[in-house]
Amino acid sequence: MHIVVMGAGVIGTTTAYYLARAGHEVTVIERQPGVALETSFANAGQISPGYASPWAAPGIPLKAFKWMFQQHSPLSIKLTGDMYQYHWMVQMLAECTSSRYKINKERMVRLSEYSRDCLDELRASTGIHFDERQLGTLQLFRKQQQLDAAVKDTTVLAEEGVPFELLDHAGVVAIEPGLANATVDFVGGLRLPNDQTGDCQKFTTELALLAAQMGVHFIFNQSIKSIAHDADQVTQIILNDGQVIQGDRYVMALGSYSHEMLKQLELDAPVYPLKGYSITTDIVDAARAPISTILDESYKIALTRFDDRIRVGGMAELNGFDQSLKSSREDTLLMVLEQLFPQASDLSQAHFWTGLRPATPDGTPIVGRTRYKNLYTNTGHGTLGWTMSCGSAQLLADLISNQTPQIAFADLDISRYPT
Repeated sequence: MHIVVMGAGVIGTTTAYYLARAGHEVTVIERQPGVALETSFANAGQISPGYASPWAAPGIPLKAFKWMFQQHSPLSIKLTGDMYQYHWMVQMLAECTSSRYKINKERMVRLSEYSRDCLDELRASTGIHFDERQLGTLQLFRKQQQLDAAVKDTTVLAEEGVPFELLDHAGVVAIEPGLANATVDFVGGLRLPNDQTGDCQKFTTELALLAAQMGVHFIFNQSIKSIAHDADQVTQIILNDGQVIQGDRYVMALGSYSHEMLKQLELDAPVYPLKGYSITTDIVDAARAPISTILDESYKIALTRFDDRIRVGGMAELNGFDQSLKSSREDTLLMVLEQLFPQASDLSQAHFWTGLRPATPDGTPIVGRTRYKNLYTNTGHGTLGWTMSCGSAQLLADLISNQTPQIAFADLDISRYPT
């Protein structure tokens, strides 16, 4: 079959690769001049299935109110006047219950764990390299109440069979010796030894080359003008330059822009941009640098070691499609890096970046079939697109190829949202 994939971020590119590996002819449409140049370009770099958790959680509404008055807030909301923003926030608030949190976290961990296994297989079969490390992830707790609250999440991890370790201060330093130089105190951490790290942009670029060698055709510098359809299927895609692209199957992987595109088909996919920031610095003292990824629970910021660089990323803003760089956000990232790993890297040459993560109200991506018999979605991965990319792509390739997926999938597609 000829399959048209809309979008060439990490989600679209992995989808194209797995479809080609399954024997399909694949065309990818991307408005940028290359792959992974938007959300996938400079994310935090962690592949963290065990930390897959929705933003919508018990207590978040109260925390969000308190964060409004903090200088280094991990979450901020700027009302844009867009009614869809209000509607999306109401949907998210409805997910902030204990019962919904448990359901949503299980979905996310299920897909993320599967995705990590798919990535392991992909790396073994292709030899792909992307500054990868398999040294686990450490969630760092500055306060005892954070460590106590982590017990709730370990219940879900245990149910899913995910290995974990609860560590005291000494245990944290043993795992991440650079934290012995931290200028702030911390009480302990939650370590997931099976988590990994890597440069998402490098991975996507290398995978796109492998996909092209398998015959995948990438159309760059082209935006999608419209999607034509009849009663039960998509018929063609019209590009801004007038080109018409036709296929047997179509995959929506346009990240934060999926919602508007799917509205043309009267499909309501609640995907909203969750703006995040990162800085990337060159390491000047490896002994003071992190070994893998540290998640600072207080600021919701991840610090990830690449081969000779440190990537610091995080925070979330509900601010529409605004992509301006805010110096206050850079200040927060630099502060956390300097507090935890002082003198590890050259801060004067830090590269500051922002991107829009496509978030759903329940945190779970929208992967699977739609009511159009030849249209599928692979979007809405929020802050976990890199973590979930290979598993989502393999799952979708199985569905399109009429193969039985290896994990439960019925609750991942768009049908879980009321029409």
